[in-house]
Amino acid sequence: MEKILKRIHPVSDPGTTYFLQVSWKKDIGTGFVIVLSDGQCAWTGTVSEAEISREAADMEMNREKYVEELKKALIAGEESASKYNFAVS
Repeated sequence: MEKILKRIHPVSDPGTTYFLQVSWKKDIGTGFVIVLSDGQCAWTGTVSEAEISREAADMEMNREKYVEELKKALIAGEESASKYNFAVS
């Protein structure tokens, strides 16, 4: 299982640092587990392959393109992270 941990500063709460961990087995497009923590509390969820396909369809986006955007937003390095905004609600 591969994992990545990154620090994010959501636009919805720029003064707070959150830690985002994404874990996946084969490829992020086959689903992943996500953990978000503010250092005191943690929230976790699982995103299935079917949910990824459904979200891509809802956004009227090619599935492969959608998975590439997920990779850039969730697991790419700092250079890509600055192109995405996160909001916590």
